[in-house]
Amino acid sequence: MSEIVNRVAQSKLITFNLEDYYPKGERVVLDIKDWLYEGFILREKEFRAHLEEYDWTAYQGAYVALQCSSEAIVPGWAFMLIASKLQPYAKKVVVGSLENLETALYQTILEQLDVTEFTDKPVIIKGCSNKPVPENAYIGAVSKIQEVAKSVMYGEACSSVPLFKKKQ
Repeated sequence: MSEIVNRVAQSKLITFNLEDYYPKGERVVLDIKDWLYEGFILREKEFRAHLEEYDWTAYQGAYVALQCSSEAIVPGWAFMLIASKLQPYAKKVVVGSLENLETALYQTILEQLDVTEFTDKPVIIKGCSNKPVPENAYIGAVSKIQEVAKSVMYGEACSSVPLFKKKQ
């Protein structure tokens, strides 16, 4: 009988797992609907008074997604004002959903990622994740890694989908 050889373990294939870069910290949605008159009208004086009375320390070390779940038209300065109140406490603040927040976090991470270890090597971007890694993070990862890699695949080593191969 011939010996079973694990060719995947012997290959030069590098697995890149976006989940390894998932920033630790609480994610919070801050919905300002209840801060508006009847949920729809921003009255500046009352809005500012509410912000002055609000306990911002609850967001210490958190990642915050600001949104308004009503159909109100919220002026841009309102979110900017809230962000200025959160600045001493929150790690990051974005306007939008939790997915927008995760996308912004990964964009920053991928912009700073050192990809030199992938130079002229085959790379597989791991597909399954237990953490909420947004689709845009995968797009950012393939864009960044293919600048230097010999090839880029997606999935698992046993069943990957080829995405990019450097021309010789």
